Amino acid sequence: MTKPFIYIVLFVVCSAFTTLHYYPIDGYGQTGIKRLKRLELIKSGEIKNATPLPAGAMKAYSEIELNLLSRNQDSATALMTIDADFQKEINNLFRGLDKSYSLTVVDISDVEHLRYAQRNETSGYQPGSVGKLAVLNGLFVQLAKIYPDSWDKRTELLRNKSVQAGVWGLTDEHTIPIYNIEKNTLVKRQVIASDVFSLYEWTDHMLSVSNNAAASIVWREVLLMAAFGEKYPDLTQEESDAYFKGTPRKELTDLGNDVVNLPLRDLGITADEWRLGSFFTRGANTYVGDKGGSIGTPFGLMKFLIQLEQGKVVDEQSSLEMKRLLYMTDRRIRYAQAPALKEAAVYFKSGSLYKCDRSKGEACGKYMGNVTNFMNSVAIVEQPDNCNYMVVLMTNVLRKNSASDHMYLAGNIDKLIRMN
Repeated sequence: MTKPFIYIVLFVVCSAFTTLHYYPIDGYGQTGIKRLKRLELIKSGEIKNATPLPAGAMKAYSEIELNLLSRNQDSATALMTIDADFQKEINNLFRGLDKSYSLTVVDISDVEHLRYAQRNETSGYQPGSVGKLAVLNGLFVQLAKIYPDSWDKRTELLRNKSVQAGVWGLTDEHTIPIYNIEKNTLVKRQVIASDVFSLYEWTDHMLSVSNNAAASIVWREVLLMAAFGEKYPDLTQEESDAYFKGTPRKELTDLGNDVVNLPLRDLGITADEWRLGSFFTRGANTYVGDKGGSIGTPFGLMKFLIQLEQGKVVDEQSSLEMKRLLYMTDRRIRYAQAPALKEAAVYFKSGSLYKCDRSKGEACGKYMGNVTNFMNSVAIVEQPDNCNYMVVLMTNVLRKNSASDHMYLAGNIDKLIRMN
């Protein structure tokens, strides 16, 4: 492994098959997400022999804040103005490498003097599970439409509205953590059609373990919110089933596409910069089709991150809650495993998609595709010394799983930003 290669990988992160956990660990009371109760017990020492939580995962619910509220009058693109010196430093990391690596990075440590750099920022990639952020955004858009004047009612709906997986949760090889508070037992298994969880828990499953079944289920509920509006909170399972059985497939496909993509357009993110074209499970295709294909670019995704930190994704409360849902609070792997990030709070989502052609006689396997090998990540890193930055990296490096390099690379980029 050569030194230039170690420097370049930067923030390529984990795929949808990894086990990570999010949201502040004291958030059980606010959300009803049961696995958070287990994390509280681990932190307090009541559960023994569990993997210790990293120091950067210890932020409380009330301690998570948005970093760019003071700059919310600026457009995202205005804040994405290249800093010449910073750009030179970033360019050095890519010396001798091709366009398989695309990046946007912004240092927000000094909110009045941001530093931004980019590389192949408009190149389009299959976003994989990073696309679940569009579902998250769509969810909070619809919540605001149902309860425009009450944040408490929005979170009450997330906490108290429970829905069944049904065929939409089939099939997905990823597991979900199911914690029984009374018995203090944790089981990890695939979603089955009879599973029932609250909207908060399905959303957490979608993000914390990147469960595809949960993503399709949340997306389904966003579609139903748009279709039924203020009647949605009291919508029954029978009414939901009847709607999907009685509505033309094209109408469902069009509405399903709109509820996750039009909110991105409202943020000034174009269809060529980021769009989501298909649900995450085959079961969902029973009712809805694919439309428009999925694509993501570092430029479009950075627009989203900046506006999230500005409190402009739906509104300030929604932006903050989405950020909480992206907070990593458990096992850290790859880039987040770097010693340099141990004390840092990390908010992130990653995705991958690979394809093999074994007729070529080449080594090819999981995360080592020889046709395509997409690995993508969005990350917000907050160090205790107020070194804060955001990164979007999208790559398509064939025939190599570079996971073992990532924790070293995270330290390099962290050092680069903190030395200035």
